[in-house]
Amino acid sequence: MNTSSKATKLDLLNVKSTPIRTFWITSIAFFICFFAWFGIVPFMPDVVKDLGLTPSQKWNSIILAVTGTVFARLLIGKLCDKYGPRICYTYLLIIGAIPVILIGFVQTPLQFLICRLFIGFIGASFVITQFHTSIMFAPNIVGTANATSAGWGNLGGGANRLGMPLIAAAVISFGIADDIAWRYSMVIAGIICFSMGLVYYFFTQDTPEGNFSELKKAGKMPTLKKDEASFTSVLKDYRVWILFMVYAACFGMELTVYGTMDDYLQNRFGLERSTAGNLVLSFALMNIFARTLGGYFGDKFGKLKGLRGRVIFLAVILAIEGIVLSIFSTTTSLAVGILFLVAFSLSVQMAEGATFSVVPFINKKAIGSISGIVGAGGNVGAFLAAILLKSKSAVAESEAISANAGLGEEATKAAQTLASAGAVSSAYFVIGTLVAVTALVSLTIKFSTSEETENKPKVALSGADK
Repeated sequence: MNTSSKATKLDLLNVKSTPIRTFWITSIAFFICFFAWFGIVPFMPDVVKDLGLTPSQKWNSIILAVTGTVFARLLIGKLCDKYGPRICYTYLLIIGAIPVILIGFVQTPLQFLICRLFIGFIGASFVITQFHTSIMFAPNIVGTANATSAGWGNLGGGANRLGMPLIAAAVISFGIADDIAWRYSMVIAGIICFSMGLVYYFFTQDTPEGNFSELKKAGKMPTLKKDEASFTSVLKDYRVWILFMVYAACFGMELTVYGTMDDYLQNRFGLERSTAGNLVLSFALMNIFARTLGGYFGDKFGKLKGLRGRVIFLAVILAIEGIVLSIFSTTTSLAVGILFLVAFSLSVQMAEGATFSVVPFINKKAIGSISGIVGAGGNVGAFLAAILLKSKSAVAESEAISANAGLGEEATKAAQTLASAGAVSSAYFVIGTLVAVTALVSLTIKFSTSEETENKPKVALSGADK
């Protein structure tokens, strides 16, 4: 693929440029996918009441929401390498809209859990977003472009806390009952996903030079046998699996920590639900700049120290993430806790951006496959962390209930709350320690002399941002 036609700067206002237009459309598509993926979260109290979900079923729905994404991300990366991001994103948005719409019609807990599993598939949109920006931008700016598109897309996971209630309020204004407004809201989110699929098909192209189908006809794309060979080499490359672990330690932990932080802040510090929810939302919204910083500094370290510099920065920011999470887990002061939670939010999102400032340089012939495997690592990390939190919390709460059963309902509930906070706190500490260990492991990622030479930025020799 001709690197001279890739954009060498992130000129956001130059929408006539194919890379910049692609950047905006893929970022918006990813935002909508994240918005729909976690769109049900603000309505969970209504869902629990409407469908009669047990606490165990509620936890299982959280786990299933990230489980489906693992398989989808593994598959979609290879499909991107073969068919191109334009067709893959179109089908993902259109087909992914179906379970988002269907969840508005569920009548049983089992139907709800099945829908949450399949809605998780649209989380694979992250892989396509990273793939599409990776092949649109030159080495000197690709880390920043990847991090910014992903960060702005991740905003959908925080914006739904504001947006979905607003959609529900609009629905209620038309005379729909409050307790079923969540159903209509999810249907609307699904329709938006479907519509975005059409936009992606008609207004983007696979590469700066054209679509994969056109390039294959012109003999400018690898053959199927070469595709298979490159995928096999990806599976054998230890660096891919280390980045899999790294992304599990950053994005996976962000998903899990923010998914449990509302309850933890209430149980640990006695905050009101609305206050805790707003705090978590504000940290999620840091994605608008924090992830971009990770990609930006990854590019800067790459310019100064080559590909090794990108790895060193990734290891440092990942270590900081683990350390501040461990410290946060031990604090009992709200002020100190918020300080370290801010530090965690900043470092975890920067680590995500830094990860995908390294990914495009592992194997340029299989960026989609590598993005898929690494992206799946994030959800594997979230799954394992959720299992750890669920097991610790369930055991601690059960013991607290048994030990205080004869002291009255209020005393039992207080003991249960204290036990839950303690269990989650210890789990956060374990997670933070494992993240720090992963940072050390990431330093084993090496690049050959030829890879370092090939990927030295050549801004002066690059073409215009067309």
